[in-house]
Amino acid sequence: MAGRINEEDIALVRERARIDEVVGEYVALKNAGSGSLKGLCPFHDEKTPSFQVTPSRGLFYCFGCGEGGDTITFVEKIDNLSFVEAVQRLADKVGVQLRIVDDGRPGIEPGLRMQILEANEEAARFYQAQMTSAEGLIARQFLDGRGFGRDAAEQFGIGYAPRGGHVLRDHLLAKGFAPKALVSSGLVRDKGWDFFQGRVLWPIRDSGRSVLGFGARRVHDDDRIPAKYVNTPETVVYKKSHVLYGLDLARSAIGKKRQAVVVEGYTDVMAAHLSGVETAVAACGTAFGNDHARLLQRLMGNNGALSGEVVFTFDGDAAGQKAALKVYQGDSEFISQTYVAVEPTGLDPCDLRMQKGEEAVRELVARRIPLYRYVMNNVVAGFDLDRADGRLAAVRAAAPLVSSIRDSSLVSGYLRELSQVVGMDVDEVRREVARARRSPAPMPVREMAPDPQPAPAAEAPAGLPWPDPSDRRLDAERGFLKLALQHPDLFDGQWDQVEVEDLRHPAYRALFGALSRLPAFQGSPQAWQQAVADAITDPTVRQLEVALLVEPVLAAEPDRRYAAAYAAQVRLRSLTDDIANLKSRLQRTSPTADRSAYNAMFTDLVELEAMRNELLQSGPAAVDVP
Repeated sequence: MAGRINEEDIALVRERARIDEVVGEYVALKNAGSGSLKGLCPFHDEKTPSFQVTPSRGLFYCFGCGEGGDTITFVEKIDNLSFVEAVQRLADKVGVQLRIVDDGRPGIEPGLRMQILEANEEAARFYQAQMTSAEGLIARQFLDGRGFGRDAAEQFGIGYAPRGGHVLRDHLLAKGFAPKALVSSGLVRDKGWDFFQGRVLWPIRDSGRSVLGFGARRVHDDDRIPAKYVNTPETVVYKKSHVLYGLDLARSAIGKKRQAVVVEGYTDVMAAHLSGVETAVAACGTAFGNDHARLLQRLMGNNGALSGEVVFTFDGDAAGQKAALKVYQGDSEFISQTYVAVEPTGLDPCDLRMQKGEEAVRELVARRIPLYRYVMNNVVAGFDLDRADGRLAAVRAAAPLVSSIRDSSLVSGYLRELSQVVGMDVDEVRREVARARRSPAPMPVREMAPDPQPAPAAEAPAGLPWPDPSDRRLDAERGFLKLALQHPDLFDGQWDQVEVEDLRHPAYRALFGALSRLPAFQGSPQAWQQAVADAITDPTVRQLEVALLVEPVLAAEPDRRYAAAYAAQVRLRSLTDDIANLKSRLQRTSPTADRSAYNAMFTDLVELEAMRNELLQSGPAAVDVP
């Protein structure tokens, strides 16, 4: 079915899906007064509740990590769904039949997503039950040969797909599932054959523990499919570039420890978790990509700082080097620090656990080194360091790597390390790195990567900065915007003469710019709230809007006089800043060498001072606001 969801149906889903009930399925909420509820944030680890739900506005916001939005946003984030998928899930939950408006774009058939998830869940139970059957012996032997007993198999929900051809299909049809849902889920092929036959299976779940698909390993020598591993085909719920095996088990630990360990296979995830590395996950049937990176960053808390770490395990061979380089090229997706853990013997975590024990797996992660250092060492190793020209070429090749390090506190250390590795004076190395920073060049990858890409630029822009709510210099702007969002009826159509340029913080200015482009407030607060949300495109500004909508106004019953006072304070502080800037320019301008410019600025200063004095004497500006 092609098209988009009718806007009225989306609005009805928002209306019927009470945010306190939806969030309450994941978070224990308690009354916090003033019509709000509080609980521990599900998006980051915390001991003191900072996660607030405001049912009257249909919004949630965490004052700890900054996540916020409406009911649909919450379902998107908590279960890693797209907007359409989240709407569909909520619609199924609250009984809204979604209408599809035909516009030529692909859509999801109403109710299909839930049918697929239910079919996958029943299939997982069926496969797991087959492990104890006579035919399942080969699966038990496979796991035993890799050091996993019955307890481990049950912990990870390992299953076995019988070779009969129609066994799963017949089981699910008997349970009442429609044939179309079984084909759409990837469990059954178009002609009725079971998709997985005679294979060991790992259920792949999302962070909410819903089964999205399966990974299957060959165990029979006469398997007609030669590939060692086969995964569920792409479906409306299983997209290999968006899923990570082990995420359901690792999610809590990732948020608590602010660490994610990325391994290469299903048994590696099992070995890591059983060894005490509870943050281990793996990509499913594809290389680790940017969407995976964004998913992990969200779970660790994207607060705009270099905090947390992502650790990749690679083999020490050429393939491992190539994989590390590919990760480096996508490292700009991470706000966290990125590391590499390489086992010198070439053993993966599963084999390492079998041969050297669980402590060795923990030590592998503990010995992690920064990704930059690993890639830098491999780049330098390709040059003849016994020759002066070879050393210079090595430094120039590695310079873009050092110059791209986002944590400036680490740069000096890497400069010294690079100088020691190549045997050159640190000042010479520093000059080459400075040159690379001024003129960024593609990262030298030679045979390590057949499709080279430019190195990430240093300090790449990451959107508008987040305003500090404790910055007293911005109190007036924050209070003014809270009133404009929560009580727009207290202002006239001109927002009491406040202009966009009067707000000094870029995020506040962008938010007020969106408000200023809207028609004057009329109608219901809910309609106004939705209109504001639709007018905002920047994700930082959208989160700021949610934060200010749920942040309480200090006055118990704000009135027009109170709103006018905040508007006047914004104008006053803007004028004060303009006056200070103009005075600074006057001090740097010679009244004799550039008399006309000096006189023009002096005239402007007199006008600004007059405007400021007039505003100070006005009634609203005389009211002291918090």
